[in-house]
Amino acid sequence: MHIFDIVSAHMDAVGLPLYAVSATRVNQADTPTLLFLHWHGFHRATPLQLPGVALPARAVPSSALQFDGPWTSSRAAEEELLDAAWRLGAWEVERLQRRACNSAGAPVSEAYDCRLAFGDNPAGHPDLPVLGADEEVREQLMRQAAQRGYARWLFQPVKGGLWAGVGPGDDSLDSDGGRPSECPVRPAPDGAQARTVYQLGRIDRVLVR
Repeated sequence: MHIFDIVSAHMDAVGLPLYAVSATRVNQADTPTLLFLHWHGFHRATPLQLPGVALPARAVPSSALQFDGPWTSSRAAEEELLDAAWRLGAWEVERLQRRACNSAGAPVSEAYDCRLAFGDNPAGHPDLPVLGADEEVREQLMRQAAQRGYARWLFQPVKGGLWAGVGPGDDSLDSDGGRPSECPVRPAPDGAQARTVYQLGRIDRVLVR
């Protein structure tokens, strides 16, 4: 089953709009790809009822999914991610190539970013948990990434997301905010740039201010 099908099934099951989708993968052949679904919604953290006391709602945790492949390369995993972003109506996909942070002279901020990329919670904030996937596997992959580097992708879906009607509009989308055909955008070579942005959407109209 493709990444798009899995994401769509989770969207139906959770019943909340997606704010963003991110993915992370160690720079090593045939390693798992971790996918994180970032929901927009709040829920009661406890069923406790106190008369006259309004207990605050908390943000719904992100969901973590693990895709084992087999992935012969980052390119194979990226093709699946681009296809999912395309079908979910994302305007663009950003890819960040990050170096190994466990090296001499690497700033603390790079280690912090690495922990976030693998679903860790370096600040220990109680409102930022991640549900799903194997925590032990995620920690193991995070340690590998600290030695080898990693890639991280990010996109914001329109279909089933928050972004319908935001901005001038995307002329490539269907009425439901998605796209039915396969993604025509191909992955760039690994290591081509530290930051790569894949443009998926388009505007065919002349915009007049």
